[in-house]
Amino acid sequence: MNLSLVDAFARFGAKPANRLRGQSAIASDGALVLSCSYAKFGHPAAGVLRYEGKVVKGGEEAAVNDLLGQHLQQARDGNLPIRLVVMTSVEDAARNKVSRSFHVRPDLIGKLVSFDGESYVVDFTRANTEE
Repeated sequence: MNLSLVDAFARFGAKPANRLRGQSAIASDGALVLSCSYAKFGHPAAGVLRYEGKVVKGGEEAAVNDLLGQHLQQARDGNLPIRLVVMTSVEDAARNKVSRSFHVRPDLIGKLVSFDGESYVVDFTRANTEE
């Protein structure tokens, strides 16, 4: 299902600080909601979907990136679960425009594997449904 960024975050009880470029938010249940670019996923092992990203310092998205860094630090320090919003971009060369769409993966729960203040790795696995 193609959603807006705000609608995708709302599915997890969160609201991005920037409705167009937000990358993260803390949900009402305390989980980190993370917007991840489809192109940056890998499969390091069976049943694991790995996302690797960087917190870019400065630039026009400085406030959004700073907030992402703060949220990742909270996730690391508090061992927070991470909920997945997947962003897909499609380039329309004729109109010189990139359109983005979002969908949620409520079946996956992420864990922050590493974060050094800049680079981060999150491994997503299927949520335990036997509770």
